[in-house]
Amino acid sequence: MSFNIAIDGPAGAGKSTIAKKIAAKLSYIYVDTGAMYRAMALYFLRLGLDPEDSESMAAACGSADISIRYVDGEQNVLLNGENVTPYIRSEEVGNMASKSSPVPQVREKLTQLQKELAARENVVMDGRDIGTCVLPRAQIKIYLTASTHTRALRRFKELEEKGIRESLEAIEADIADRDYRDMHRELSPLRQAEDAWYLDTSDMSIEEVVEAILGRVAQYREK
Repeated sequence: MSFNIAIDGPAGAGKSTIAKKIAAKLSYIYVDTGAMYRAMALYFLRLGLDPEDSESMAAACGSADISIRYVDGEQNVLLNGENVTPYIRSEEVGNMASKSSPVPQVREKLTQLQKELAARENVVMDGRDIGTCVLPRAQIKIYLTASTHTRALRRFKELEEKGIRESLEAIEADIADRDYRDMHRELSPLRQAEDAWYLDTSDMSIEEVVEAILGRVAQYREK
């Protein structure tokens, strides 16, 4: 039986960073759900679909098979058997993913593919509806969060390191606005699963968070 770890939480909580490190420590597959949405977007672009044509996307998504595998430690995103990893990070693909991801049939298809992947592999998956919708039976569920100010400060420092200057107040306001939208969206809103472990990382380092989650996994296995 596969072992699944679901990590949910708001923007800027460090979900992807933590999920990747946990997966590496346990030799599990980190399921990059964003990359899967980008692969679907690439599929639509190759079909020549218009980014505004949600009906055609809904009709076409059923023919796409998207999965993730690791080769020599590198993530490969597969679209109908082809490794499309080099092609999914373009701006064109990103724009199409932004348009196609809210289409209910697209979300349903990718949720189905993510469930199938988790059923056959040990995975760590992060997002906003993993523990509630995608992997409701995951052995470990974590709601990873931090204060709005802490998340804004992390983002501020991240941008600063890249030479991008932006107001901390503006970043904090944007994060608060995104939280509200994520928690109130009609389809799969962000919320803590009833059986998820609430983990506030405001005063924790990345290493401390990773060790805490690995400890939780060890406790579960000792049952």
